Amino acid sequence: MNLVQQFGPLVGRILLAALFIPAGLGKIPGFEGTVGYIASKGLPLPQLGAAIAIVVEVAVAAALLVGWRTRWAALILAAFTLAAGVFFHGYWALPADQQMTQNLLFTKNIAVVGGLLTLAAWGAGAWSLDGRGKQVDRHPKVRPA
Repeated sequence: MNLVQQFGPLVGRILLAALFIPAGLGKIPGFEGTVGYIASKGLPLPQLGAAIAIVVEVAVAAALLVGWRTRWAALILAAFTLAAGVFFHGYWALPADQQMTQNLLFTKNIAVVGGLLTLAAWGAGAWSLDGRGKQVDRHPKVRPA
């Protein structure tokens, strides 16, 4: 197993969690602002939405970070991130002069979804709670595409 295979999933989980956890923690003291932003997009139950966002961004991302039930955590975060991209970065509904930043943020969300789906497909790797105690196959069989 090379270094990327051994440590790539760990580094990937750390970097993905570094996106979500600070954002979720920042929503706690700024709860009313988060509620207002959600309400400004016309979404129902903005207080509940803000609370769900905090739980997903902090607790589910923490599970991803330590590699606990990683596949489920990655799927939840992927769905959350896709929804956030659609509801909060809808560049297609903006005037042309306002599209660039929202297009960039939407595209970033889609790329993050891709990384999360990769974790959901392949798991957390050896350096995780999911992988503890499992023998690492140093010569995995190659499956046809």
